[in-house]
Amino acid sequence: MNSKWKKNVVLFLTTQIISVFGSALVQYAIMWHITLETKSGVAMTISILCGFLPNFILSPFAGVWADRYNRKKLIIFSDSFIAVSTLIVAVVFLLGYEAFWMFYAVMVLRAIGSAVQSPAIGAILPQMVPEDKLTKVNAVNGSLHSFVNLISPMVSGALLTLADIEIIFFIDVVTAAIAVFILLFFLQIPVHAKAAAKQTVSYFGDMKAGYQYVKGHDYLKRFFIFAAFFMFFAAPAAFLTPLQVTRTFGEDVWRLTAIEIVFSGGMMLGGLLMASWAGFKNKFHTMVLSNIIIGIATFALGIVPNFWIYLFFMAVIGLALPMFNTPSMVIIQQKVEGDYLGRVFSVMSMLSSVTMPLGMLVFGPLADLIAIEYMLVWTGILMIILSFFMWRDKVLLEAGKPIESES
Repeated sequence: MNSKWKKNVVLFLTTQIISVFGSALVQYAIMWHITLETKSGVAMTISILCGFLPNFILSPFAGVWADRYNRKKLIIFSDSFIAVSTLIVAVVFLLGYEAFWMFYAVMVLRAIGSAVQSPAIGAILPQMVPEDKLTKVNAVNGSLHSFVNLISPMVSGALLTLADIEIIFFIDVVTAAIAVFILLFFLQIPVHAKAAAKQTVSYFGDMKAGYQYVKGHDYLKRFFIFAAFFMFFAAPAAFLTPLQVTRTFGEDVWRLTAIEIVFSGGMMLGGLLMASWAGFKNKFHTMVLSNIIIGIATFALGIVPNFWIYLFFMAVIGLALPMFNTPSMVIIQQKVEGDYLGRVFSVMSMLSSVTMPLGMLVFGPLADLIAIEYMLVWTGILMIILSFFMWRDKVLLEAGKPIESES
């Protein structure tokens, strides 16, 4: 491993944090605009579909691209595409054309860029980081992202009260340009072996090989199945809580800001916890504990009558998420061959892109018919039950055992 790996990791994470900050400003601004203007579960469902469906459609292709081509260039291309798309929409808004459908269009274009970027980011870290340092680096990366998500709601909320939404779009364009500049001129990452070699297999042959690789690994199959069910049950807590807060506690922007701040603050603390503790010796035990905590907290969100107690349980969910995300990411990075990482991460991205929107197709329209609190109670119970089934899976427990360098 190159002795300069720490410098490369710092530069890479810096570019991601800068880019994520601008993206988070836009994401919160659009979400709150739709929530406050419509107060509709159907409108929230449409926005979620706009953000996820492009990811689902493009992920199979993006995974192959991440394995066949230079991953750094793919990240640069996707960041640039998002920036240019956002710039065009910002200029249109500035010229006075602000049709509501344009907000959905922004989400679709940004999701296209994100679909290309996600597998490349997940696959590029093992090229820079020693295997036994992956847990710490992934945890630190998660904490940095959470810190950005902690401050961005406050910044976005402040900007929305002082300026038009297109100003936030322009900020995102600037942050993306800075990130691309650093990647282009300061970060040196060797091209991975498959991208450097002559491609002897067709594009669709590579795609088929990726799915056969997943199919041939019991751990990946079982993990993806459990993850799909869990993400489906998590849809109300992930997407309908802003609507719940608006209906139950008040239509104040500060309340929407508060739930994002405490959630992101919890995630930041959870990431720091994972960076110092690294979880149980068996990584899967940490993941199951995380799922149980999230299930209990989701149940609590459906029954607490006080907004400040509600915020506490939102923070608990944020704290528990890195306890699942970090070890699951590390297990994949350690156990999947480097030439297949992009395609495996694309399958993971596809799952999240289809299961959570599928959940919203069910729970979103229901939110206009029944209380969101009922959905949170029952999905919380189902997540707890699912966690106990995961705990008893011998294949997943075996996959979670530490590698020799971690023992």
